[in-house]
Amino acid sequence: MNAHSAKPHPLDHVVLSVVSIDLARERLGKLGFTVAADARHPFGTENACVFFADKTYLEPLGIASVEESEASARHGNVFTARNRAFRFRCGEEGLSAVAFATKDAGVDHRNFVSNGSSAGEMLQFSRPMTMPDGSESIAGFKLAFAGDLRAPDFFLFAVERVNTLPSDCSALEAHANGVTGIAEVALCAPEPAAFSAYVNLAVAQSAVEKTGFGVNIAASNAKISLMTPEGLEAYFEIAVPPAERGLRGRAILFNVGDLAVTEAHLAANGVTYTRKNNRILVKPAPGQGALFAFEETR
Repeated sequence: MNAHSAKPHPLDHVVLSVVSIDLARERLGKLGFTVAADARHPFGTENACVFFADKTYLEPLGIASVEESEASARHGNVFTARNRAFRFRCGEEGLSAVAFATKDAGVDHRNFVSNGSSAGEMLQFSRPMTMPDGSESIAGFKLAFAGDLRAPDFFLFAVERVNTLPSDCSALEAHANGVTGIAEVALCAPEPAAFSAYVNLAVAQSAVEKTGFGVNIAASNAKISLMTPEGLEAYFEIAVPPAERGLRGRAILFNVGDLAVTEAHLAANGVTYTRKNNRILVKPAPGQGALFAFEETR
């Protein structure tokens, strides 16, 4: 466990690499999410985030400038380098990274280095953020990256917020589909337990819960599930080739207040979905990047 952590880090956000921010905005809007204004990073990538009341969020990540993104990767920017590698190996769409909130990214970076799990140098940057009322704020971040050579298509990082955003983000956190937050992020590997130490390090969590299909690791506000392909199919109806190696991000389970509201919205928008074990499952589609599952908050 990280020296500065009295409890596990909370899940901060999930990165969804997408072929186009415009396409992501269209798809996520159709699914009933309120999407924030487009924002551009100072190193060639861009996003249009979806914020939740539990203070987690989705980061659909696009490429605003191939030249800037590639130049930053060549100069040691781990974020753009890993995003570039993911797109080369896996295509333009997918769940490529998971971030956990920390009060001190520098401590996390030193922990990653001392455990032989650092993916590279820390990254500090800021970017403008347009609020619902049209005002602008500056969002600042420090990132510390964890990597595992056995998982070249997926990475984890700790994110420290340098400045606090305005507290009233309620307009961005209200969603027509009733989503209030993220309950679980499902990762897949043929031997899930082999990656438990890697995920534990990023979450600052030492406990592991064994399951019939792998292991669960608890962030302070969500569950990170490491599943076999069989488990992924059983819980989320995703077929994964058994021979696929490494660790991959596959599904996100959202909390909703009333599943009937979610179902009605999806049906009204012509979104194809299935029902399984009191969940609604929406398979990946362009602009979405991963399977989305919806479940009533317990």
